[in-house]
Amino acid sequence: MNNDHGTDSNITLAKWTDRFLAWLIDFIIISSVSTMIIFLSFGSIYYEFDEGGLWAENTQYIPASILFFAYWVILEYKTGQTIGKKILNLKVTDIKGKKPNLQGILLSCFGKSFLLPLDVILGLILTNEKRQRIFNKLGDTITVKIRASQEASDMKYLKD
Repeated sequence: MNNDHGTDSNITLAKWTDRFLAWLIDFIIISSVSTMIIFLSFGSIYYEFDEGGLWAENTQYIPASILFFAYWVILEYKTGQTIGKKILNLKVTDIKGKKPNLQGILLSCFGKSFLLPLDVILGLILTNEKRQRIFNKLGDTITVKIRASQEASDMKYLKD
């Protein structure tokens, strides 16, 4: 990876298990926030708009997915990391190891927010050497493992 400091190093792709664990941490966080919002809005986590509750159950997916999408887009575009990725030393980059563009982040986050099962299954079936989900491939993004020692050794301090 050619970083901003002009040094070259290898890109270490994140394992699927690490990516899943980071997703699980983010899922727990956002699901908790989503549940709290529903509770504060309706006074209960069991809100119903019809006798069978079918309408509420089917539409809860949409606002939660929008919340997930906003969370991932904002954090991954600004820092390359969500809370889960930060805990597991993972980062989203473009395929060259640089900061991804907004369009790439939007595509990648759309897949995991709204179509994750399909995105993962197709990604595993059609997997490539870069361990990309389908929407990662469409957005030209990858998830990399950050090594603390690499980060420290790559850092150069320049005086003005």
